[in-house]
Amino acid sequence: MAMTKQEKLDAKAEKAYEKKHRRKYKLTTGDIIFNILNYGFFGIFTISCIFPFYYIFINTISSRSAVTRGEVLFYPIGVTLKNYLDILKVDDVFRAFGVSITRTIVGTALMVLATGFIGYLVTKEEMWHRKLWYRFLIITMYFNAGIIPWYMNMNMLGLTDHFIAYIIPGIVAPYNIILVKTYIESIPGELEESAFMDGAGYLTVFWKIVWPLSRPILATIAIFGAVGHWNSFTDSLILMQNTPKLYTLQHLLYNYLNQATNIGAAMNSGDSAAAAAAAEMLNNKVIKYTVAMTSIIPILLVYPFMQRYFEKGIMLGAVKG
Repeated sequence: MAMTKQEKLDAKAEKAYEKKHRRKYKLTTGDIIFNILNYGFFGIFTISCIFPFYYIFINTISSRSAVTRGEVLFYPIGVTLKNYLDILKVDDVFRAFGVSITRTIVGTALMVLATGFIGYLVTKEEMWHRKLWYRFLIITMYFNAGIIPWYMNMNMLGLTDHFIAYIIPGIVAPYNIILVKTYIESIPGELEESAFMDGAGYLTVFWKIVWPLSRPILATIAIFGAVGHWNSFTDSLILMQNTPKLYTLQHLLYNYLNQATNIGAAMNSGDSAAAAAAAEMLNNKVIKYTVAMTSIIPILLVYPFMQRYFEKGIMLGAVKG
C-alpha cells in the first residue's frame, strides 16, 4: 500500500530526529589499545598463513639460478613462466593430474550422495534399529585397526592396484553424516508430513524436499571431501605400488621430493657423476615448488565459490549434538 504524503513527511522527520539525537559511541583508551593489538595480531597471523603460498609462487616464476642461490625471498627475480612450461615435459604429470581430478570429482560426488541419504535415514524414528546403526557409525570415528590391517583388508578385497580403492573407503564419512543429520533435523517436519499426506515416499521426499533444502551443508561436506581426496597420497603410496599409471599428483610430488633429496645428498658427498646427472635434469628445487603450486591452485580456485555455503552449512550443521 502506497504511503500518503503526510506519512512520508512524518517518516522523514522521524529519521531526521533519530539522526540528530543518535548517541555516538566514544572509544576509550582501552578500546583503542585493544583494537590496535587485535588488528595487529590478526594481521600478522594472516600474513603468516599467506606468505608460504606467496613464497612458493614467487619461486616458481623466478629464474632457476636465483632460486638455486636462495635469492628469492620477498619478490620474484628474473620473472619467467619457463618453470611451468618445463613441468609439462615431466613424465606422467598430466596423467597424475587427471587421476587426482577424476578421483576428487567421483569420490566427492558419491560421498555427498551417500552421506546425504544416510544422514536423512538416521533422522527417521521408524528406521530399523536406527540408534544402533547410528552409534555403530560414530564408533568408527574413534577406533580403527591401523594401516597394516587396513592394507591387508584392501588386499583381500582385491582393491590394490585398482582405481576404485580411492573411491570406496571414503564414501561413508561418519563426521559428515553427523553434520547432515543435525542439519536435516532443523528442517521443519511439516514439509515432509505434507508430502507424505500427498502420497510421496521417502525417496521422493528426499529428492524433492530434503536434498534442495540441504544444499548449504552438502556444499560444506563437499569441500571436506574434495580437499581430502585432492591432498591424499597415503593410499596411493601404499595401494598402487605396482601401478604407476594410477599415481595421484600428490604421490608424484612425494616421489619428486624424495628424488630431490637423494640427488642433493649425492652432490654433497662429492659424487661428480651424480652432480653431472643433476645438472642435466630440471632444477629439482624449482620442480618441487612448481608441482606444489600446481597441486594447490585447483583447491584455491574452488574454495571462494563455496565459501558462502561453507560458512552457513558448518554453523547450522553444528547447532545440535
